[in-house]
Amino acid sequence: MERTFNALGPIYREKVGTLSSVNILLPADISEMFKSEGLHPRRMTLEPWATHREIRNHRKGVFLKNGEEWRSDRLQLNKEVMMSAAVRRFLPLLDDVAKDFCRLLEDRVEREGRGAEEAKRSLTIDPSPDLFRFALEASCHVLYGERIGLFSSSPSLESQKFIWAVERMLTTTPPLLYLPPRLLLRVGAPLWTEHATAWDHIFSHAEARIQRAYQRLSSSQGSGTVAAGGLYGGVLGQLIEKGKLSLDLIKANITELMAGGVDTTAVPLQFGLFELGRNPEVQDRVRQQVKRSWAQAGGDPQKALQGAPLLKGTIKEILRLYPVGITVQRYPVHDIVLQNYHIPAGTMVQACLYPMGRSSQVFEEPLNFDPGRWSVSREEGQRGEVMGFRSLAFGFGARQCVGRRIAENEMQLLLMHFLCL
Repeated sequence: MERTFNALGPIYREKVGTLSSVNILLPADISEMFKSEGLHPRRMTLEPWATHREIRNHRKGVFLKNGEEWRSDRLQLNKEVMMSAAVRRFLPLLDDVAKDFCRLLEDRVEREGRGAEEAKRSLTIDPSPDLFRFALEASCHVLYGERIGLFSSSPSLESQKFIWAVERMLTTTPPLLYLPPRLLLRVGAPLWTEHATAWDHIFSHAEARIQRAYQRLSSSQGSGTVAAGGLYGGVLGQLIEKGKLSLDLIKANITELMAGGVDTTAVPLQFGLFELGRNPEVQDRVRQQVKRSWAQAGGDPQKALQGAPLLKGTIKEILRLYPVGITVQRYPVHDIVLQNYHIPAGTMVQACLYPMGRSSQVFEEPLNFDPGRWSVSREEGQRGEVMGFRSLAFGFGARQCVGRRIAENEMQLLLMHFLCL
């Protein structure tokens, strides 16, 4: 995409397989795209995922829905994962997991570091598998209100299979976007079989977790424990208690949140550690602010995060350079004009995040890792109508990522505790 934009300019039309789109990267054009999204914004349907739900008779969550059905379900989910009151409820759960994970790595470094010193060699640790375990442990704690024990010396085979399944599902999704899934199903294509098997593992793991949590919550409610102690039963417990969504819809959405909450935080965290490691002067500035804020907050994680804007800027900068999802799509509900081109209603328009994040037309010195570029004072100095459309890793508007608040706080808390070590 980056090379194509460099060759053709800030807008071009593309057809790959069965998909046709208009691709854009300038914030002014992206602003127009979102202005035309309508009351029920539509994004590209991931047909491999939708086909799996249909052939297995699973309900679809909000990620795969459109129209009024999407809006109705999304409004209920927002109350438990997006609103400020919900964040205050689940933030302590994320904080507990982040602190435990930092202690785990600190102990590991001390233990293996002694051996490295004796052997006169440097210590190298690959954090990738550990970060995936952290992401799953944190997600499950928020969603189910309980820990699943991934930080133990021998994590369960069930959880390891889940992580494998998420990796395989994500790996097999891109090539399937350009092929008809039902044809692949009919001919028994290995690619489709691998994809469907991965989703089956994901749903099996989620079903087992949901059933256990449901039984625990039912038992607590029957004995009056939850009401008396005011205990937070996770997002699942809140949705069951409110009763606004059917149990099947709750299962569908919890499964999507769990499957979508592993790589989307683990991978950016890897890049974050990489960038902070190779930019020590940036690391020092962020660390000083984080430590000062943590000391002033008196152990309150929410206050500590509010007092460390450079930490939030660090997450934005990571996602600018290394977006997990490389495009955000919308289908305009009316005709629009972009760069003097007429775009008919119903055309898929894609805001291309990776090339935008590295474009000198949008960012000064785009390849520099600079969390300070997101500070209020610097943005005010450049303030224009479309400045807000430069950071879109979680989308925008009513159809932004439903797990955004969980992911943002999860990443910020982990980096905060790393920097405070």
